[in-house]
Amino acid sequence: MTDSEQDATTALVARVDAFIRETVIPYEGDPRIDQHGPSDDLRRELQGKARAAGLLAPHVGKAFGAHGLNHRQVARVFRAAGYSLLGPVALNIMAPDEGNMAMLEKVATAEQKERFLRPLAAGETRSAFLMTEPDGGAGSDPSMMATTAVQDGNHWVINGRKTFITGADGAAFGIIMARTEHGATMFLAEMGGPDIRIDRVLDTIDRTMPGGHAEMTLENVRVPADQILGEIDQGFKYAQVRLAPARLTHGMRWWGAAQRAHDIAVEYACHRKAFGKTLIDHEGVGFMLADNEIDLKQAELMIDWCAGVLDAGDHGAGTEESSFAKVAVSETLFRIADRCVQVLGGIGVTDDTPVHQIFRDIRAFRIYDGPSEVHRWSIAKRIKKRALAAA
Repeated sequence: MTDSEQDATTALVARVDAFIRETVIPYEGDPRIDQHGPSDDLRRELQGKARAAGLLAPHVGKAFGAHGLNHRQVARVFRAAGYSLLGPVALNIMAPDEGNMAMLEKVATAEQKERFLRPLAAGETRSAFLMTEPDGGAGSDPSMMATTAVQDGNHWVINGRKTFITGADGAAFGIIMARTEHGATMFLAEMGGPDIRIDRVLDTIDRTMPGGHAEMTLENVRVPADQILGEIDQGFKYAQVRLAPARLTHGMRWWGAAQRAHDIAVEYACHRKAFGKTLIDHEGVGFMLADNEIDLKQAELMIDWCAGVLDAGDHGAGTEESSFAKVAVSETLFRIADRCVQVLGGIGVTDDTPVHQIFRDIRAFRIYDGPSEVHRWSIAKRIKKRALAAA
C-alpha cells in the first residue's frame, strides 16, 4: 500500500469514527430496534445519513460508487464502524449483505451485478444467504445439503427448508444453495412470494441484524437459468469465496464493539470507588482491564495478518488462515466482553449501557460462520494431512 493510500485510509477511518460517535450512537436507544434487530425504516434513515456523508458500503468497488478497499483497509474501516452495534447497519456493511456484495462482485455476471448488486450496495434493498438447514440438513457439514434444484427447461425448480437465515424477513432477494446432480449450485432468487415462505423469525440473543434469523420453506421455487450464480455444481467452492472473508469481517465489526465495551468499563472503573479507592486500583479489576488491552491488540494483529493473506491470494484464498482468525478472534472478543460485564457489575447486565448487548452479540459470533469446534477440527485435519505427507 502506498503512502497516499495509507493517508486516504487514515482519513476515511477518521470520518467513519466521527460519524459513528456523532450520528449513529445517539440512535442506540431508538424504539425501532426490537428483538429481531433494527427495523427497515431505521436502517434506511441511518443509511441515508451515511450516504450523505459519503460512507455507504465503502468496501465495494468504485464502479458501484464506493472506495474499492482491500481487506487490510476494510479491517480499519470496519473496526471503526463497529464501535456502535448500529454502525455496520448504517454503513451498509452488516452481514449478510456485506458478504453477499463481496461474492457478487467476484462471481456474478455483469447483468446480475446491475440487477442485484447495484441496488444492494446503494442501500435500496437487502439480501439473504440461504444455506443452513434444519436438523438432518446442511449446517457445519455442507455435504448434508438436503435442498434440491432440478432443471426444468430454462428454469430450475428448488425445494427444501432453510433455517437461521439472517435478514430474510424483508429481503428483496436471496442467494440459495441447493444440491444439484454433481454438487451444489447457487441461485439468485427474488423473495417475498408464496414460493419462498418464512415460517417464523427466531428469537435469538443478538439483535443487530435487520430481519433477524428465519426458518423458511422453499416450495417449487422457479429460478431462470440466467440467475445461476457462477457455474453449476460449483456452489461449495463459491461458498468458501464468501465465507473465508466473511469470517474475518465479522471479527472486524465486533472488534470495534469490544473496544467500545472496554472503553465504557475503563471509564466506570476510573470513577467508581469501593473500599477506599477506585475500582481500577484494585488488582482484580485493573488486571482484567489490562488483559482486555492485551487481547484487543492480539485480535487486531490476527485480523490484520489474515487480511494480508486474503489480499495476497486469489479468490478463495485464506481458508485455513480465516479459520485461525475465526476461532482466535471470536473467543478473544468474548473474553473482553465478559470481563467488561464483570467490571460494571450490576449495571453491566442492564440496558443502562450497551455492554450487555455487545456481550450477547459477541457470544453468538463463536457459533456464526462455523463454531470454534468445527474450525479446530478442520485445522486438525490439515495438521494430520501435512504430517502424513511429510512422513
